[in-house]
Amino acid sequence: MKKLISGMAAVLFAAGMVFAGGSKDAASAKSTDSAKSAEFKVGVIYVGDENEGYTEAHMVGIAEMKKALGLSDDQVIEKTNIPEDETCYDAAVDLASQGCTLIFANSFGHEDYMIQAAKEYPNIQFCHATGYQAASSGLPNMHNYFTKIFQARYVGGIVAGLKLNQMIADGKITADKCKIGYVGAYPYAEVVSGYTSFFLGVRSVCPTATMVVRYTNSWADMTLEKETAEALIADGCVLISQHADTTGAATACESHDVPLVGYNVDMTTVAPDAALTSAANNWGIPYTMIATLAKEGKPIPVDYAAGYADNGVYITPVNTKIAAPGTQAKVDEAEAALKAGKIHVFDTNTFTVNGQKVESLIAAGGDFAKYAAYVKDGYFHESEVASAPAFDLRIDGIKELTAE
Repeated sequence: MKKLISGMAAVLFAAGMVFAGGSKDAASAKSTDSAKSAEFKVGVIYVGDENEGYTEAHMVGIAEMKKALGLSDDQVIEKTNIPEDETCYDAAVDLASQGCTLIFANSFGHEDYMIQAAKEYPNIQFCHATGYQAASSGLPNMHNYFTKIFQARYVGGIVAGLKLNQMIADGKITADKCKIGYVGAYPYAEVVSGYTSFFLGVRSVCPTATMVVRYTNSWADMTLEKETAEALIADGCVLISQHADTTGAATACESHDVPLVGYNVDMTTVAPDAALTSAANNWGIPYTMIATLAKEGKPIPVDYAAGYADNGVYITPVNTKIAAPGTQAKVDEAEAALKAGKIHVFDTNTFTVNGQKVESLIAAGGDFAKYAAYVKDGYFHESEVASAPAFDLRIDGIKELTAE
């Protein structure tokens, strides 16, 4: 998911939704509000279903939105297992024909089809998670949304780094053997941003750590994720993390007694003796915010990302049975600093690329010049220029095995 957007601040576009006007007295005002509520209908396009962690988290978020807005069952239409092809366009058209005035889609490959539908239905608002083309599309009814999950991954990295320190102190490994394995889905910016933020969190407390990333070329393949984690463990990795959507890696870690930091959901249900915590999204925050604006006929941001400051991301409860002593206190400290803006995950003083600071590489021009819009004030402004992750720099200390 390579982002080449430059210099784009979040822009507010007109929502384009028209509802009935006000009234002369309280009784008619109440009647008007009821009419607004009745005519408002939301459509949702999911790449998976409740059996896949990423989509399950989105479904929970939609349920929270539905409750917050007081919507009835027939005002929210959900379509599951929609692939990243023309099927998405067909699903969007069908939702439009059923009266949906706000339509969401949750997977990267859905974006082109959402844009196609948005062009044909200018009075319907289309919102796409993980995408980056809303601003450049020029469509006032096309929007991108995401979370600042990199912040939660950074905190998860702190949990992992403290565990590595405990393993060193207990004599299980030496400082030069702090090798982490990472199960990645695809070599997109979303994944690169995620594994880099996790690694920087680890390094903030365990500076000798290194990491190896292996790709599955799939968002959700339980068998392949398990096999990939096992291959990393066989290669000497003493702790595993992931940006893949099933519990496959967790089951491998449980059977091999290797600690894990997961993604999307609490992995202790399948790995009670291995799972330390998981980085997770609170999708209810963006869904409720966007739907509230749409329902009230107010402008929707072209790009929106919710982080710790908005309660849009979090880590699942730390597994105190296996986590290092003092972990929760460090987590609390880091989360408070992130909320206050005192920690910038991609602080350019904390990493190098080919032995150089990224500012120096940008100044030299060439391929790195495109990052100039993101790097200022000493850090990479992830999910600020655009909502979707843009950090795809390959930093020193991480070995990325090329996807086959």
